[in-house]
Amino acid sequence: MTARELADRFGVSPRTVLRMIAEERAEYEGRSRQRRDQIVELHRQGLKGYEIARELSISAGLVSIRLKEAREAGLDLARYSADRG
Repeated sequence: MTARELADRFGVSPRTVLRMIAEERAEYEGRSRQRRDQIVELHRQGLKGYEIARELSISAGLVSIRLKEAREAGLDLARYSADRG
């Protein structure tokens, strides 16, 4: 159902509907940071981008973006071991 359909159904504006269902910025940023930390930890454990993506059910592109953000934030991305054994 679209925002317009919901607005019509409940007698409010589409903007009101969007405001009501919008995720709070702080919540989104918290989830995003948590996901980035998961990605960084798996990277440190030696997983490749596509392996991290598969493990977390996300795209390899998102893994790449989050690792880039981590580097820019100054996080240590050194792997624990080159050989995962």
